[in-house]
Amino acid sequence: MIAIIIPCYQVKEKILPLLTKIGHDIQRIIVVDDACPEHTGDYVKKNCSDARVEVIVHPKNMGVGGAMKSGYRIALAEGATVVVKLDGDGQMDPALIPGLIEPLLSGEADYSKGNRFYDLKYLKEMPLIRKIGNSFISFLNKQVSGYWDIMDPANGFTAISGVALRNLPFDKIDNRFFFENDMLFRLNTIRAVVVDFPMFSFYSDESSNLKISQVLLRFPLKYLSRFFKRIFYNYFLRDFNIGSLELVIGMTLLTFGIIFGIIKWSESIISSHPATAGTVLVAALPIILGFQSLIAFLHFDLTNIPRKPISKALSKLYHQNLK
Repeated sequence: MIAIIIPCYQVKEKILPLLTKIGHDIQRIIVVDDACPEHTGDYVKKNCSDARVEVIVHPKNMGVGGAMKSGYRIALAEGATVVVKLDGDGQMDPALIPGLIEPLLSGEADYSKGNRFYDLKYLKEMPLIRKIGNSFISFLNKQVSGYWDIMDPANGFTAISGVALRNLPFDKIDNRFFFENDMLFRLNTIRAVVVDFPMFSFYSDESSNLKISQVLLRFPLKYLSRFFKRIFYNYFLRDFNIGSLELVIGMTLLTFGIIFGIIKWSESIISSHPATAGTVLVAALPIILGFQSLIAFLHFDLTNIPRKPISKALSKLYHQNLK
């Protein structure tokens, strides 16, 4: 079963036209009213006769991540094999859904997401400030998530396999606007295969609920936390490989060289005697070798992107456990 989740907040005027565009190859449509002040959920119940539509209303606003997690739980309980996220503001064309989910249905990926940066023609309608902001966030997310070949991480047009979804820790995924970025980090920790889907978006008079101040104040700490967690999970907890050695050696040498250099530099200033060539070499050589080792680790990390979908292997395991 293919299910669609539509988180709704202040999209009353656009939700019904959006629902009519969803093709009949979708078996379930879950509309999540996230304490919308316009009461979008009640509006859908009264004006939509599509039997596929199920409306969930949050008494308290949980954020886009909280709304999606509510929808995910329902979709999994109903046996969904693929779950699509479709925003209620009409920026995403439901006609693109078959292309979005094709990599999942063919077993090539566990998670598929839209990419508006694939071609210049897809960016014509995107406001300049969004182009700059998304490009910057994309660069940060590559480092944090480990998906170095993925662009446009904040894109909300996504599809995930039911198998991959069952293996994600819902209670740990961010409830607010960091949700899409956090999903990529969580997917990497279970070694899920993620692919980009080239797409365009429609922009009209809608205003984003995400404020620049929120990105600047909250995102950096979240990114930093996820980055260190990914390194720990992938290179020390669940695996220990050549990349792990390169990282440990690089950080050790670099730290020693910097600290030793600062100490000797301070002593030289206090005593007014220049450091000897040997002392300079003892400080400089570890820094150079440590920096090279970290570059080698970065190269290893670039090639350590998940390539084998987990859905096939885990689905077989689930079926075996059910017997």
